[in-house]
Amino acid sequence: MSLQVPHRGKEQPATKAVILVGGPSRGTRFRPLSLDVPKPLFEVAGHPIIWHCVSALSKLTTKHLQEVYIIGYYEEQIFQNFIKEASSEFPGLSIKYLREYEALGTAGGLYHFRDAILKGRPERLFVLNADKDAEAVILGTKVSNEAASNFGCIVSDAHTRRVLHYVEKPESHISNLINCGVYLFSTEAIFPSIRNAIKRRTDRPSRLVSYPSSDNLESSMILDDDVENKNEVIRLEQDILSDLADNKQFFVYETKDFWRQIKTAGSALGPNVSVGPRVHVGAGARVKESIVLEDSEIKHDACVLHSIIGWGSRVGAWARVEGTPIAANSHTTSIVKNGVKVQSITILGKDCAVGDEIRVQNCVCLPYKELKRDVSNEIIM
Repeated sequence: MSLQVPHRGKEQPATKAVILVGGPSRGTRFRPLSLDVPKPLFEVAGHPIIWHCVSALSKLTTKHLQEVYIIGYYEEQIFQNFIKEASSEFPGLSIKYLREYEALGTAGGLYHFRDAILKGRPERLFVLNADKDAEAVILGTKVSNEAASNFGCIVSDAHTRRVLHYVEKPESHISNLINCGVYLFSTEAIFPSIRNAIKRRTDRPSRLVSYPSSDNLESSMILDDDVENKNEVIRLEQDILSDLADNKQFFVYETKDFWRQIKTAGSALGPNVSVGPRVHVGAGARVKESIVLEDSEIKHDACVLHSIIGWGSRVGAWARVEGTPIAANSHTTSIVKNGVKVQSITILGKDCAVGDEIRVQNCVCLPYKELKRDVSNEIIM
């Protein structure tokens, strides 16, 4: 699907992009790795997750896209080095971080920074989490019927690809075409839709949100445009997309390329092996379908399979650290062992140590732990 826009000067790019990164209270399913590095900066295939988003955006014609905003509520310094390095690597893009004062939700963050986003009057907005005169385009892909209910499901017209219905994590099967978390919005459509969602909230007496004033301890009611003062988040998936499907020119672009949602640390695993800098792998060791992070050591004749070895961790000689293989097209990283759901892979947090000849299977080990006995299907705290 091509993007057709009228000619505009360089000072007014037709499209801007927003990458939503959440904040430090998120990423709980990415632990223990997110205890030491924010999830967006965790390296997959040698680059931070967020780098892959910026790299994809850089491949668009710079005439149409020159500005990228990263929106989240991490401290500003978290992304300083990344933005400096990415700006040097992708000189055609202006990359800026916009910090929320608290979690506002995927749509609330967009609305809070609408003035900055709309500066220069862009016509389109890429959001990462069109032709046919579309007001919104969503990237979709097909998964198994069993996995579909874990995602936002899209019902579309088979010929026009217009989105007829959208449900986030439906209780029953409606479609195996799911939301990939990448959107292209008309700026004239998305911000009014968010405003309408806020108004629906404030118009319902049972859902009115109030906040204490510093001058008056009595509560004051939040007005339509004061989304930044609301404690309740506004989410694209639950609050906006269904409305767009009902009322707007909303289309889906289906990709058949590889796609995976990275919710847990285990979902960052793929085929082959990623080895970080200053890693030492001893003679006779075997490493398969694993991530070995920087400054770690795998001693001679050890075996590491379907696992993540954290920064500075050590795997002893003849030790075995392994997870359970899962299908490449699977969208879950948990399995059931002895009636209990556990991670299908083993994750060693930062500076962990596995003793010589010790076996660790399907475990999550928090940082700074030393394992001196065989362990399986456990969280080591």
